[in-house]
This record gives sequence, C-alpha cells and structure tokens, in this order.
Amino acid sequence: MTLVVNAKHRFAGFFLDAGFTSERGITALFGRSGSGKTSMIRMIAGLTRPDEARISLDGEVLTDTAKRIFVARHRRRFGYVFQEARLFPHLSVRQNLAYGRWFAPKGGRGESLERIVDLLDIEGLLGRGPQHLSGGEKQRVAIGRALLSSPRLLLMDEPLAALDEARKAEVMPFLERLRDEMDIPIVYVSHSVSEVARLADQVVVMQDGRVQAVGSATEVLSLPVASLDRREAGALLQGRIEAVDIGHRLATISLAGTRLYVPDAGLVLGKPVRIRVPSRDVMLATKRPEGLSALNVIEGVIEQVNRTDDATVDVTVNCGGDRIQSRITSLSAERMALQSGMPIFAIIKTVALEP
Repeated sequence: MTLVVNAKHRFAGFFLDAGFTSERGITALFGRSGSGKTSMIRMIAGLTRPDEARISLDGEVLTDTAKRIFVARHRRRFGYVFQEARLFPHLSVRQNLAYGRWFAPKGGRGESLERIVDLLDIEGLLGRGPQHLSGGEKQRVAIGRALLSSPRLLLMDEPLAALDEARKAEVMPFLERLRDEMDIPIVYVSHSVSEVARLADQVVVMQDGRVQAVGSATEVLSLPVASLDRREAGALLQGRIEAVDIGHRLATISLAGTRLYVPDAGLVLGKPVRIRVPSRDVMLATKRPEGLSALNVIEGVIEQVNRTDDATVDVTVNCGGDRIQSRITSLSAERMALQSGMPIFAIIKTVALEP
C-alpha cells in the first residue's frame, strides 16, 4: 500500500500546505493541537474538499483538483475512528458491529465477525447497549465496526484522546494487535509521544500546517522537532528481549550496539520492543563511574552539543549506533568541557525506562 498526499487549503486564520507518502503499517500524524493533523486526515477521508490537492492510494487517484477529480467519501472505502466512539445508542454492540459489515463490498467480506470479536476481546459485550460500556469498551467496538466494513485504509483521529489513563492502557494492547495481526494500513493522528512511540512505524511531524519531519519512529522521535513538550524530549530505541531475570524482575534489551536493563513487565524472550529514554533521565560522565545504583552505564561518543534558550544543553551520544539524548545544565556542560567527538558515559536509571 502506498498513500501519497499533497494538499493545500486555507481555513479561517490557518493555511495548510503539507504532504507525505505512507507505506504499510501505522503512519502517525504527530503534532500539537492546531497543527493541521485532523485537517489532513479529513482530506484523505474525503470529508473536506481541499483548495489544491492530489491524493492517491496505490496509484488510484482519489483527489486531483487540477483534473477536477474528487472521489466521494463512501466510494473510498476507508474506515474512520473518531475521538468519540459515536456508537448508535439504540443498537446493541452486535448490531453496531453489523452496521459496519453493511458497508463491506459484496464480493469480498474481509475479516469475519468472530475474528474481529476475538481480536478486540469484545465477545462478552455483544448483548450490551452502548450506555452500559466503559469509554475503552466503546472505542474497541468502534474500531471493530470500522474493521468490519473491510476498509482499504483505516483512519484514526486521536482515538484515545477522550479516555483517562486507565482506559488508554486498556485499549493500547488491542491497537498493537491490530497493527501486528491485521493487514490494513493505518493513518493515526495523535499529539501523545507515548502513543506514537509505542504504535507508529512511520511518523509525520506537523507544525503550523506544514510537515517538519518524516521518517521511522525511532529516527523522528529522537529529533528535537518531535518534542512538543520539553519535558518529553528523549530518544526512542528499538531492540529485542535478550534475557529475563525473574528473581529481580528485570529484562535485558539487546540494541544495535549496546544493552539496557529495564523493568520486566511480562516481557517475552526474543520479542522486539521499543524503549523511550527521556533526556531528563540521562546523566553524563567523562569517566566510568563506580558505586552507582544505576544499572545502565553506557559508553559512547558525543555527536552533538546544542544549547537551548533556557540555560540547558541537549547532548546527543552515539552508543555504537544507538543514539541517546541527554539534557543537562549549561553549567555542567561548561565544567565538563563537552564537545563533539568526545568519549562519554551515559548513565540511565533502570526505573526510568518503560518498554
């Protein structure tokens, strides 16, 4: 699947001029509220007719304003999951799911109801009405309804934004299963670093109606432009579970050129994982420290030293191909005489890491 989007549109007090190309997996449109994420996804869905645009899926042109092509939204065969579940209140869960099936093409019905019910673990909800569901349960049903329409592309507009942290934690594993087990490309809108870090294969960072960066999640979420909140700045690393210490409830993650100890949250040997390393939790030392409680002491080389406007310094450390970000005070950087090419040790508390 290849989705190609190039669009320009003037809204009241806002001009969007952006484009990107997406392949299979989850492509996250990431940025602050008002950056143009939802405007972009609505154009893809055919809910907004842009001033100028060319949008195509696998070579099929959906929108081309120059040639006056605009495929109607219902003919695009895209599933759309909103912030709110938008279930029909007078229908049961089973009936809401059946409504999605009604939109599937007659020649090919796609996934079975049983498969979707199992994927989202909603069998026990089938007889209930929406008024008897939690927020997380409603969103799972809404996702199931969209999947049963046999969509060519699934569009998800901040599907967890209306949920509290407990309900988000409830839904997230099902989104991961959807990514890993279903052969449906997804465009996922979010302003949450943790959501995007956990789910996305590709990230498109948007700001003020324009694309600031595009690339893999591990590349883009380690860039300064991906820090919507300076407290969330950091690096996203990818590796595999190499060992599990059941007695100490720790797991060892094998990365490109190093290893990390992380808390064991039911991790499975050999399983691929991503680890978000907040820059505020990374200390630096010019010599290997001793007598520390921190288990992760990683040798590397400084790649970049960037001063900021708030008397702090962002330091990028290359640890055998794994790039870790550290944020320290400018005074510390001066005292240590940090500069590019300098050998350094990055120190990370294990409890600060969550795969």
